[in-house]
Amino acid sequence: MADLKNYRPMYILDPYKGTDFRGEWPTIPEMFKISVKRCPDRPCFIDFAEDGSKRSFSYTDVQKHVLKLAGFLIENGLAKGDKVAVTGRNSPEWGTVFLATLFAGGIICPIDWALSTDLQENLLAAAQPKFLFVDEDKYEHYESSQIPYELYSLSPKHSGRYVYKLEPKVDHPLPSADLEDTAAILFTSGTTSKPKGVMLSHKNLVSDCYSAQDNMKLYQTDVFYNLLPIHHAYTMQAAFIEPLSVGAAIVFGKSLSVSKIMADLKNGEVTMLLGVPMLFNKFAAGIQKGIKNKGPAAYGLIRLLMGISYTIKKLTGSNPGKKMFASVLKQANLSTVRIAISGGGPLDKNVFKFFNEMGIDFVQGYGLTETSPIVALNPVEHFKIESVGSYFAKHMEMKIDKPGADGVGEICVRGPMVMQGYYRMSDETAKVIDGEGWFHTGDLGWLDSEGYLMLSGRAKNMIVTSGGKNVYPEEIEDQFQMESAIQQITVQGYTSSESGDIGEGVAEEIEALVYPSDTLYESLSLERKDGEQPDAVQKAVNESISKVNRRLQPYQRITKVTLLDKPLEMTTTLKVKRNYNKN
Repeated sequence: MADLKNYRPMYILDPYKGTDFRGEWPTIPEMFKISVKRCPDRPCFIDFAEDGSKRSFSYTDVQKHVLKLAGFLIENGLAKGDKVAVTGRNSPEWGTVFLATLFAGGIICPIDWALSTDLQENLLAAAQPKFLFVDEDKYEHYESSQIPYELYSLSPKHSGRYVYKLEPKVDHPLPSADLEDTAAILFTSGTTSKPKGVMLSHKNLVSDCYSAQDNMKLYQTDVFYNLLPIHHAYTMQAAFIEPLSVGAAIVFGKSLSVSKIMADLKNGEVTMLLGVPMLFNKFAAGIQKGIKNKGPAAYGLIRLLMGISYTIKKLTGSNPGKKMFASVLKQANLSTVRIAISGGGPLDKNVFKFFNEMGIDFVQGYGLTETSPIVALNPVEHFKIESVGSYFAKHMEMKIDKPGADGVGEICVRGPMVMQGYYRMSDETAKVIDGEGWFHTGDLGWLDSEGYLMLSGRAKNMIVTSGGKNVYPEEIEDQFQMESAIQQITVQGYTSSESGDIGEGVAEEIEALVYPSDTLYESLSLERKDGEQPDAVQKAVNESISKVNRRLQPYQRITKVTLLDKPLEMTTTLKVKRNYNKN
């Protein structure tokens, strides 16, 4: 870590402390205004249309849009602490709404654009925003609905209410935000009647932003690819707030199609590629296929060179692979990528190693929405392939609570990035943040002598898919309450790996453990027998699963069904204990 040993992420703020901000950290508006001062003409927001045409807004351009929209919101009734909801694909307009809300003293409430309008409305009912900004695909729905908030558009199709057409009639003074003010509320999927909202303050988000830079150098010349949904804490922090903090550019990706991603990477000359395991698995598989197509001799030689490249990198910290495999990386449109970061799910170690062998500084991190979200990140100069990274010891604390003989225990975090709490759920907050300020993650792991975190298990219930989506078992299980074929159902994650090939990866998918009902057996005129599940029972259960799957989001759908011979143990409150062991 020699390159980072004496590196101070906040050095760029030194000339502005005491004048442009007075707290320990700047607020998000203060942080952005400093970047505008430092890099007024550098590109800030970039996107590409389907025909390849490019829009590019400088930091000065973005500030003008933000100030106009902030003034408009205030003129139309937004008071400090009021909420603004935004839902839509990643875009400069989305980013403008985010910043303008905070400049106006409001709280931004990002909503997953892929949710059905019913689920979105459940989240909106919880958030109670004064304003809602939506993409064109859902604008007409909300326009025809009786909604208690002002509706505006992220798309120029609705020109009269389009973000970039909104401006105040007169100038309005903007309220100054405090570090402890809530900046964002990030909600769960909305399936339950009381969605859980994570409240993150300016201090939470900005402290996490600069703390993460203890483990990674960022430059104003970097170009970040904002591909994953920006309402997700990982993308919001790592591919939106982080680049804004140093004056870097953001390319907004609008599609997960391979052709669109490849075009964006090439046209945007992306240097910082952030994604989830599923994305990197696809890249690795494609590159690997191209290498194999060169024939056995060429494949063997390249594999040998990759091994040499990796060894040199681990021993010296230098990165020869970038030059050794320049043609391969160019063909994959990865030649400009400086660092690739994977988060949000389990990553195949072979994929991690593969990218480092190819000359791309590839790292992974760890965190939760409740921690803004990053609390550990692998330094590129001293990464450990088996670890999710070292925690930010200069700015936070991490401990392993109640470790066993093997050192494994619950991961706990204390520091400025820990959330304010769950929105209007003080009892839920008290369950995870103890009296000493420790946030109990529910994840299991251990720390090595250098402060690198090794994960040993998932949170007690939550499942994280390979696409980086959080799946809450209870939300799925509740959908089966009226299914007569099923007496008990417990949802859990299972790890699927179709082959040992690089790029196939590790995928955590959704499994249902089902105890068929007595009613089902009676309707089929069958008797239960230990160790036997008749085909008719399996068919009926599968039909129930398929019916519910159609109502769920794609990432929530059950892909594996295990029928149980005996019912699962239950608590005194008639809840199934999640201690099933298939072995």
